[in-house]
Amino acid sequence: MKPLTEQEIRAAFVNCTKGEAKRLSVPRDLADRPWDDLDYLGWRDPQAPDRAYLVMELDGRPRALQLRSTHSGSGQARRSMCTMCLTTHSGGVSLMVAPKAGRAGQQGNSVGAYICSDLACSLYVRGKRDAGAGARLHETITLEEKIERTVANLAAFLAKVTA
Repeated sequence: MKPLTEQEIRAAFVNCTKGEAKRLSVPRDLADRPWDDLDYLGWRDPQAPDRAYLVMELDGRPRALQLRSTHSGSGQARRSMCTMCLTTHSGGVSLMVAPKAGRAGQQGNSVGAYICSDLACSLYVRGKRDAGAGARLHETITLEEKIERTVANLAAFLAKVTA
């Protein structure tokens, strides 16, 4: 992924108003992000832990989503799988819900997916972050194919939000 500026990120949001995009918390460490290893930029709002954001490139331009995550009510860590990168975690996957874009979102419609709670799918796929024993299933496909699958899953989620 090519490095993005704060202005590019704010302008890329498809499921919130321009005012909301202007007020949301963008990471201050954009220059330090491992851009070459990212298929998308994802972060949580430090002031509101239930808010998360992700930005991906689609058709050569950035597209961003505002998300809400659920809080796990039980104290038990249950193994769950991220629907984007197919990494399994004990307690490290959250239901992320995105308001739909446009009128459907204004009417309260949303789309959800189970995603790595730390939004680090790109790093898990590449083996740069470890989710623990048994986190990555043995697969016979190449790293490039795993990356393509993750990007395709993200694009499909974005398509559902913008449909």
